[in-house]
This record gives sequence, C-alpha cells and structure tokens, in this order.
Amino acid sequence: MADNGRQAGPRCIALVGPFASGKTSLLEAILMRTGAITRQGHARDGNMVGDASPEARSNGMSVELNVAETEFMGDRYTFIDCPGSVEFQYESLPVLAGVDMAVVVAEADPKKVPALQLILRDLEARRLPHIVFLNKIDKLSGSVRDILAMLQPASRAPLVLRQLPMTRGGIVTGCIDLALERAHVYHEARESEIVALPDGEKAAEVEARTAMLEQIADFDDVLMEQLLEDVAPEKSLIFKDLAEEMRAGRISPVFIGSAEHGNGITRLLKAIRHEAPTVRETRERLGLTDASGTVVQVMKTMQTARSGKMCVARVLAGKVTDGMTLRSPDGRDCKVSGLFRVMGQDTQKRDAAQEGDTVALGKVEAARTGDTLSTTMVPELAPLPESRPMMAVAIAPKERKDDVRLSAALQRILEEDPSLRLTHMAETGETVLEGHGEMHLRVVIDRLTGRYGVPVTSSVPRIAYRETIRKAANVRGRHKKQSGGHGQFGDVVLTIRPQPRGSGNGFDEKITGGVVPRQYISSVEAGVREYLDMAGPLGFPVVDVAVTLTDGSYHTVDSSDMAFRQAAQIGMREGMPQCEPVLLEPVMDVTVRCPSEATARINAILPRRRGQIIGSDAREGWDGWDEVHALVPASEMQDLIVELRSATAGVGSFVQEFDHLAEIGGKVAEEIAGKYGRHAGV
Repeated sequence: MADNGRQAGPRCIALVGPFASGKTSLLEAILMRTGAITRQGHARDGNMVGDASPEARSNGMSVELNVAETEFMGDRYTFIDCPGSVEFQYESLPVLAGVDMAVVVAEADPKKVPALQLILRDLEARRLPHIVFLNKIDKLSGSVRDILAMLQPASRAPLVLRQLPMTRGGIVTGCIDLALERAHVYHEARESEIVALPDGEKAAEVEARTAMLEQIADFDDVLMEQLLEDVAPEKSLIFKDLAEEMRAGRISPVFIGSAEHGNGITRLLKAIRHEAPTVRETRERLGLTDASGTVVQVMKTMQTARSGKMCVARVLAGKVTDGMTLRSPDGRDCKVSGLFRVMGQDTQKRDAAQEGDTVALGKVEAARTGDTLSTTMVPELAPLPESRPMMAVAIAPKERKDDVRLSAALQRILEEDPSLRLTHMAETGETVLEGHGEMHLRVVIDRLTGRYGVPVTSSVPRIAYRETIRKAANVRGRHKKQSGGHGQFGDVVLTIRPQPRGSGNGFDEKITGGVVPRQYISSVEAGVREYLDMAGPLGFPVVDVAVTLTDGSYHTVDSSDMAFRQAAQIGMREGMPQCEPVLLEPVMDVTVRCPSEATARINAILPRRRGQIIGSDAREGWDGWDEVHALVPASEMQDLIVELRSATAGVGSFVQEFDHLAEIGGKVAEEIAGKYGRHAGV
C-alpha cells in the first residue's frame, strides 16, 4: 500500500478518442513529462514515438497501436495509444480487455460528438473505468460548462468537471483544481506553477466546485448531508468519492489541458496514479475469479523485422518467464522465447514479467490477438466480436512469381489484424480482401508493398451475377460422331422450365420403354448440371431451372456415358436461348446506423444507388441515432461506406447480408453481360 491508501503496482492505461483529438500527442507529452524521452515531438514534424511506422507517417494518422512504458513517482505505467479513426477501432477491442483504465481524449468540436459516443458506449458496455481529457484547451472558445453540455449526450454517465480553466484576455493561462482548490499557471512544455487563487476567479471556482460536489453527493449520503448542512467536507472524502464513483462507472471525471504544449499533464498523471484500478480489480471486472497460476491477455500480435512474431500482452496473474509454455483455451501450446519492453517501434530485452506488467512476448507462434493464455487453461476472458467488413478489394501480385510471397505476407497481416477477411473466390479466381473502409485497405496494400516487398494490383471485386429463364422449352440434344472403330452416340429430349426464385436447380426423368438406358441417366444429369454451373446464354451460372429428361435414343455399340453427357450439354446450349434468359443480380439487406441529424442524407444516398428504403427507426439504446433499413444491389455497395462516412462526420456504418436475386434488364444487363459474362469477347 502507498500514500493515502493508494495501491501501488504496474498499471496499463489505454488512450482512446476520436480521430485527430490528440491521443498520440498526449502520449508524447506523458513520455516527456515522465522522463522517458528528452524532447517532445510533434505530429506536424513526424517525429513522435507513436505513429513511427511508415504507414502512419505517410497517412498522417494512427493506423495501429502505439505502446510505450514509462515511470511516474516510482510506479510503472504502460500507455497504449489506440487509433481514433473508426476504420481502425477494431484494433482497440483486444486492448480494452486487458487495461485498468482508459483516458478518453476529446476536444470542443460538436462534429466529433457522435464519434465520442461510439467510444464511450464501448467503454460503458465493458464497465471499463475512464476519465476524459479535454484537449486543446488553449484553443478554447466559450465556457467550459457549455462544452460539457455539448459533450454530455455522448456519455451515459455525468461528465464531472475536475478543473476550471483560468483565462486572461481570452487566452487560457492555467487551471483551478476543484478538488484541491489550487490554482496552476501553465508553462510551455514543463510543469505548471501553483499560485494563489486570483480574486477574479473565486466566484467561478466556488460555483464549479459546488456543482462537482453535488454531482458526486448523489452517490454518497454522508457527503450529501454535509453539503445540506453547509459543512465543509474533508478533501480525503472528496477524493475517495471521485475515485470510487469513477471506478464504478457512475461518473466520468473531466480534466483539461493541451497535449501539444504539455499543459495539464502532471495533474492527469497524478489522477491516474491515485484513482486507476489495480490489476486485481481488472481481473474481477473480467470475471477471472481463480487467479492461480499465470494468466496473460494478448492485446496485439505483430511482425517485427528483427525478432519475428511478437505479442503485446498484459500479465493479469502470476508471472511470465523466458521459456515458459502457456496454453490457449482451445489447447494450443504457446512457448515464450524472450520478453521485451516496448517503446514505440523499439523493443528492449527484459527479465521476467510480474503481475500487472505489460510486455512483448517473443516468438509465441500459436498465439492470436485476443487470446487468453494461461498455465491453468483459463476460459477466454474477452472473445473478440465478429468483424463486419464494409469494403472489399481484389488483389493480385504484379508479377506471377510473387504468388507464394503474397500468400505468406497476407497470412502475417491477417494475424496482426483479425478485423480483415480474406476470401479466395473460386468462381472468379480472385483473392478478395475485406476491411472497414478505404483507408484500412490502403494501409494493408501499403504494407504489402513496403514492409513485405510484394507489389500488388487492386481492383473492384467481381459481382456474383446469375441468370435464369422466364419460360419453358422442349429441345433435343444429339451427339453423334463416327471416326473409325467405335463411334459416339447420345440422344436426349429435354424439357427446360423455370422454377420459383430461390428453389435452386433440379433434374428428373420420365423415361419409359428404356429409350435411354438407366446407366446413362446419371450422365445426362451430370451434363445438365455442368452446363448450368458454368454459364448460360448470358455468360453466368444458371439458377432456379428444372430440367426433365423425357425421351431419347441410344446405340448398342456407340453409346457411352461421355456421349450422353455431351448430348445433354448440346441440348442445354440449344434450348436455353429459347427460354427467355434474364440476368439476376444479388441484392443485399442493409441496415445503416447513423446520427439522427444525418438520416435525411442517408435517405437520399441509398436511392441514388438503386436502393429501396424499407423504413427507418430510432436505434435502440442509442439516443440521437437512427437505423435505416434498405435493399441495395450488391454492385452498388462497393464504396457505399465512403459516402456514408462523408455524410456522417466519419461515424456511419452498416451491416449487410444477402437477401435475394433480382432481375435486371435493358442496357445495364447488356453492359454487364458484355463485360463480365464468360462469353464476353468470344
């Protein structure tokens, strides 16, 4: 135990927040203030510990986790900076399973409130304690109370202001700590200076402090009674309530500062030091009641140039030593080959990891992101939710000789990023990579080329068009060939007719009198099905067609399985054009999730993409959000997420699943058949 009952021990803290809110700058300021680095870098200069990867710097944004370890006042801390873009937020999910607390970096921008709400809802669902750091306070316009009122809809818990900005001439010069009743004057890139509370700020401080105390008194009868009786509460009681109510998720404390200028950093660190839960409390939150043995939560697997595969992991119980074997819940053995301390892109060998430590484990080949590894077969503590990709690209190596290298590189990238989905399409021969948006997929392609040295081409994936028929026809198919010796002879009469949509293809026979011997009927069926699976008159696989073998003839010497198979295919080729073939396109059942203020824009976007809006309603449990339900052709879905995000300040999303095949005709059908049908260019 440490001062004031504070429990010491390593802490792991996630930095989360909307895109461009300043998370990586805050990490840099923390490392500078704690002495882990000697010079604070800046995003504009591309010289920060975080965002050091080529992909992050070329895109000017975090595209993966940034991990850094440091010490503050005798305690060890690991800070994990999570990407803010919604396209990369899946990266944060396995991290949040193992951290003690999150610092939510926000700014006074109403356009980012929906993105902030997405983040806070996830933290609330996980019961993960969190505090808010209101960044860029140097650019404050208007009152901080108005800013909190603007941000409050994003949080189910009350936002409780812990600091009040001091201004002079419209410029923020410092802050007042409402719990300590102390005034601090900011200094550039160094600790603030404690000063006497200015006379002009006393009234505002009393009002703001009273509001803070009243908010936390809602959960403490003793404090409420003291306030009603005008008894000044002890500071120890105030800090106890602030910490307990934050840990219980009843309040979200708000601190202020400027990461870029290094203001508000020390007070933020002290709040984390005194109020962050311990690893024991984190275990309880995750439901880990039996902490015997060693338990490790894998937050990220990554490939390094020097050390191969590494896993960033939190030691929730026990200790990890070099050479130890851990096991996954499904029985995979994971042997540790080296432990490392992480600082951005750099790693340094270290000794055994104790309970609470966050380390990189070397060459744990069988481990996967999100795994719970243990010596006692602990169940999965926080299984990753299913990834629902929203954009796809077909990729291929620029040179055929790189096929094997591309496959190996993709396998490594998929291990690092389980939100990606890779599918090899047998019908088109394409390798299709699915992700959460345009930037997400672009970063993967950049890594293939830059990190793995495999140049690739990318294109829009082919749509799985189908064709069917509108009317029935009777046709004879005859295959006769004589070339010396045994010839080939097969003769069939087929009835081809349409079936209801979704029925699939069918085959039956009504042969009487043995005109087609029994041993050849299966060959006729094989020939029919092979034709339907390959391509009909329009050049696409055929669906919802029934074929009946009604008549035929055979030759006692020249007939064979192959001859009847060929006769069936001839009959289908000649008969199908008579059946009024029609092109079918897949139609998706789509549910778009968006802020209510953007619903009208979504309702305009979907019809432009030939979408049929079925209806819209409020999103259950999400104040200020709607769900729009529509049927949209698959060919119109490719870049839908780009347009949705543009219309929703970057937070719109959708889920989709196949609904049905719909007829498509006219010029559009002709263009599709001419461009993509198997007979195109023939």
